[in-house]
Order: sequence, then C-alpha cells, then structure tokens
Amino acid sequence: MVSYLESSRTIILAVVPASSDVDTQGIIQRARRFDKDGLRTVGIITKPDLINAGTESRVARLAKNLDPTKLNLGFFLLKNPSPADLEEGMTLAQRRKAELEFFSSRPWRGQGLDSSRVGIDNLRLFLQDLLDSHIERELPKVREEVRHLLNKINEELVDLGTERSSPSQIRMYLARISTEFHNLVKAGLEGAYGGRDGAFFLTEDIDTSTRLRAAVHMENERFASYMREHGQKRKVVSACELGNAEAEEGQILVTKEQMSEWVRKIYHRTRGRELPGNYNHSLLTELFHAQSTRWGDIARKHVDAIASLVSRFVDSALTFVVKDSMVRENLRQSVTIALKENIRVADKELNKLLQDETGHPITYNHYYTDNIQKARHDRAKRFLKDSMQNAIQENWDGRFHFNNSTEEINRLVTAPQDRVVVDMGERACSEAQTDLDAYYKVAMKTFVDNLAGVFEPVIVSSYSDDELVRLAAESPQISHRRVEARLLREVLEQSVRDLCI
Repeated sequence: MVSYLESSRTIILAVVPASSDVDTQGIIQRARRFDKDGLRTVGIITKPDLINAGTESRVARLAKNLDPTKLNLGFFLLKNPSPADLEEGMTLAQRRKAELEFFSSRPWRGQGLDSSRVGIDNLRLFLQDLLDSHIERELPKVREEVRHLLNKINEELVDLGTERSSPSQIRMYLARISTEFHNLVKAGLEGAYGGRDGAFFLTEDIDTSTRLRAAVHMENERFASYMREHGQKRKVVSACELGNAEAEEGQILVTKEQMSEWVRKIYHRTRGRELPGNYNHSLLTELFHAQSTRWGDIARKHVDAIASLVSRFVDSALTFVVKDSMVRENLRQSVTIALKENIRVADKELNKLLQDETGHPITYNHYYTDNIQKARHDRAKRFLKDSMQNAIQENWDGRFHFNNSTEEINRLVTAPQDRVVVDMGERACSEAQTDLDAYYKVAMKTFVDNLAGVFEPVIVSSYSDDELVRLAAESPQISHRRVEARLLREVLEQSVRDLCI
C-alpha cells in the first residue's frame, strides 16, 4: 500500500468512521506524510448513524473542515447502507433516498452542513472532476514514463539479440557476430582505432590491450630494450658500479679486467692448431653461447607477455560483440583452444630460433664487419695516443716539438714501436673479445627482429551445424523473455498513441 500512497498519480481516499478520533487515524497520518501539499487526499466520513446522540456537532465540524484536522480538499459525509439493507437488495435509488432522509432529520438539519459535501452522488461528481484535473496535471509525466519504459524495453530487446530458435536463425546470428568480431580483430591488428568500432578502442586505464597493435609494439620495444641492456650473461660495469649495481636474474656483473680474464680462460682451453696471435674458431662459439644463455628465458617471458595481450584483447572483443553471456562463454572456450594452439606454434618457432643460435656463429650482415672495423680503429687510436704520450714524456721531456728532419721522423715512427708488448696470446684474446662484442650485437638484433613476428591471434571462422547449435542456441528463458518484452512493447506503443490523442 505504501507504494500507492507514494505515487503522485494516486488519489488518496482517507476513510474515517464518524465515531473515532480522526487525528489518530493511520490513514490521515500517512496521507500527510506522502501528500504534503494535500493535492490528492480527500476525506470521507462514514457511519454517522453509529455515533452517540449529541455528538453530531463534532462530526459536522470535521465535515465542514473546521476541525484542527484539516484537509486541503476537505471531507465528505456519507451514510452507507446497513448489512440488513444490503441483504434486502437495496437499490441505488433507495440508497440515495435513505441517505437524503437521514441527513434531513432533525439532529443533522441544524448543523449547517454544506449540501454539496453530503452524500455519495456529490462525492462521485467531486471525484470525477478531481480525477480529470489530476490526469491533466499528471499526463505529461505519464507520457514521459511510458516513453522511458518503452525505450528500456527496446534496449532489452536489442540486448537479447535476434531470435535464434532454428538452425538457420542461429547461422545468421553467428555469421553476423563472426563478421563483427573479425572486423574488430582486424582493426586491432592494423591499428585502425576509429570508425564504427571506435568505442571499443577508447581507453583511459592502464590496460591498453584493446589497442592490440600499439600494445604489441610497446611490448616488443620493452623486449628489445631489455635485450640490449641486460641480455648478456656477463655485463661489463665500472669498478665503482660493481659494488652498488644489482644484477638481473641469472646475470653476472664484471669489470672490464674480469671480462678479459674470462675470455683469456676460455682462450687457453680452446687452443688448437692455429698460429700464435690467432684464436681457434671454437673460442668465439663458446664465448657467444655463454653470453647468450639468458636469451631463452627472456624470450619465453616475452612470448608469454604477447600471448597474455592477445588473450585479453580477444576476451574484450568477444564481450564487446557478443551480448549473450552463454554464447560468449561457448565462443570463448573455442577461441581459447585456438589461441593455445597458436601459443604452441609460437613456442615451437622460438625453439627454432634458439636452436639456430646454438650452432657455429655465422653472419653475412655488414653490420658485423662495420662493428669489427670500428672497434679495431678505436683500439688503434687509443694505442697510438697512449704510445705517443709515453714517447713525449720519455723522448721529448714532456714537451713535443717536431722540426720535420729525417732524424725526427724516424724518432717519431719508432717511438710507439719501442713500447709494443709482444704477447701473442693477449693479442688473440683481445681480437676474440672484439669479435664477440661485434657478433653479439648482430645476433641479438637478428634474434629480436625474428621473435617479434612469430605470434599472431587466431580467428575462429567456421563451425559445423551441430557446433553452431551448441554454441549459440538461445535458452528457453531468453526466448520466453523476448516474447514478454515484445508484448509489453506493443502495449506501451499503443499507450503512447492513446496518451498523445
């Protein structure tokens, strides 16, 4: 009952017996609470024939709205037929006559009652006028509420989707969502984040996986940057950094001298038939394999990160395209199987790349020879600079002067030569370290570039008829609700038409 009293469209008929204290009646108290302006509450006083003799004036004051308990729309005074009258089959005409005779009798005739506020016929006429004005006042709100409800029903029908009670309807439904899903995935892969599906790609949170191409680019760049900075097993740092720097998992931080010592150790255990000053081809192989041992773990984490991105993207795309939760879950299971197979293929491709790196180092990339030449050129410049500085200190007393004579030229040319330390093993180790650094850069770059293209999402595009029915047949509950919603929509549409007349 409270919901009716709260509604602004409800006219409240506050019926109180004449024999009671009206101010204590619950209906009066609730009417004051829910109809504070008193625009829709009418008081009705009944059973005046059951009051004690001499109390008519109290009831009359209430009927004339002179009592402290007042209503903006006032009160009406009625005398209903007794149970005996109803049993005898009293007619409406007989009721009107009996009611008129009762209030025309001596106790009531002298109370100064408003004749328009006495009797069931006057109440009926008043309520009709009140109802007309009330409807006129409430009608705009009723129209708006009916339209709002109609919009909600239409939205619900859209969410329920097209009817899928037959295999042909299911095929058409799946063909539509398959096309939408395909277009959405294609847009994500191509980086086309606008157009008709632009709402899907709008993102302000941390997870940007819906913009798949951008997210994969970012992940690839993080992988490439990490490989450049931390991919090597032994990372050379300065002596000052060695005590404070923190090594990555599985990495060893070494100084330049420690790195040279490690190369020298491998050099000695790979000696073969090569002449002094040269190194065995297996030296570079062992050095490179040792330096690249962390690549497998780093690359697998990268593949896992890309797989996670693709999985989140596909899940978001399914949620965006497929509104039916049951169908969405069925499709998600099928797509997950395909994604797992694609991840397996990616792992297989990664293993191929890692297997390639276990062979003997080989490259035809000019970047390798460029690095070798640059490193040797830089080393030659450092050696010449150090030799000249030592020669100036010893042969020219710290002040270099040159007069272009044959003697001075010979002296200048032989000065660095006198300081060459002929250690063929050290020379071979130095050359090997230079070659290692150059080849590592080339191999790392090639490995990173190859890995970036081994993983792409799979789109499920075809199913058998049995699979279609299993995947997308709608539940009886949804089918029943669609019928109800359509019937309600018809009623509401007719109501809108009627209300606008």
